Amino acid sequence: MLNWALVFLVVAIIAGLLGFSGVAGTASSIAWILFVVGLVLALIFFLRGRTPPM
Repeated sequence: MLNWALVFLVVAIIAGLLGFSGVAGTASSIAWILFVVGLVLALIFFLRGRTPPM
């Protein structure tokens, strides 16, 4: 998930440098959403792994 966020971030930076502001804005929004989702999933998996076995 975080890999895709990094890919979209790079696409946004390149599009921004080339002047494609619409593509850059969309790609940066997608990168931000994927980053937040990946962070939330990582936190959930981390917390679930720390619970005692039943």
